[in-house]
Amino acid sequence: MIDEESSNLEMVTAFFYALKLEKGLSKNTILSYRSDLNQYLKYVEIEKLNVLQITEQAIQGYMKHLRSQKLTNKSISRKLSSIKQYYLFLAKSKLIISNPFNAIVQPKSQNSIPKPLSEKQIENLLAVPDVTTTLGFRDKTMFELMYASGIRVTEIVELKMMQVNLNQGVVKVMGKGQKERLVPIGEYATEYLQKYLTQTRPKILKEKISQYVFLSNRGTGMTRQTFWHCVKKHAESCRIFPLPSPHMLRHSFATHLLNHGADLRVVQMLLGHSSISTTQIYTLVAKEKLKEIHKEHHPRG
Repeated sequence: MIDEESSNLEMVTAFFYALKLEKGLSKNTILSYRSDLNQYLKYVEIEKLNVLQITEQAIQGYMKHLRSQKLTNKSISRKLSSIKQYYLFLAKSKLIISNPFNAIVQPKSQNSIPKPLSEKQIENLLAVPDVTTTLGFRDKTMFELMYASGIRVTEIVELKMMQVNLNQGVVKVMGKGQKERLVPIGEYATEYLQKYLTQTRPKILKEKISQYVFLSNRGTGMTRQTFWHCVKKHAESCRIFPLPSPHMLRHSFATHLLNHGADLRVVQMLLGHSSISTTQIYTLVAKEKLKEIHKEHHPRG
């Protein structure tokens, strides 16, 4: 972390305040920015450089330093984007005259194609939690909701009671950039969510009070790590390897919708993507699946 006695502390604090206030970035995104910036400022300190007088050559040196750590172009590009935002803030605040990043070309990285689970794998994953147990029913409900809605991991662990409308079969999600969207959740997820909220959640909550829908076994709000542990445990039980990431339920939701003829614009709205280009990557996944089916079943495949 940044040393509290550093002369950069005040600028950094103002930068993160601006990120949260003006851009409305999520907590996890800001944490990522903070990690990238901390790493950069540590490098600047070691190299005895002045943050406000950084040159293009110094940034090139930092890029070389990142490459020496065997990072991918995607990781390097993300780190540089975080630092670039910091220098844009410094320029806007008139703390620097020129932005050294203006002449920097960030390394290009190909968008990695999401790897969804097959529909059979999803069925197995949804079936494996033991719904006769309290936590098993909770896990089953979470998986059903995420696959039915395509909401992000952060969105599901931060889902609050007031965001659920079972009468309309929707949840109100606070997505990236503090953008709200209403997402339908379907009959299966609605049914399980109804039973979870009325029967299972009170058992986990006991005498405690919480605004969060999904709770840890201690009756407190769930973390991303806890959700990942649930996915990993149940995926191992039904022998899904390599182990899927929590986001695979979201990837599978989008891919399976497209495979069954859903309109790309509708999928974009459901996922909460601000740009259609972000959603289009799922069409590549769907096309690859069609190729696999053709190769497997066509006599000349």
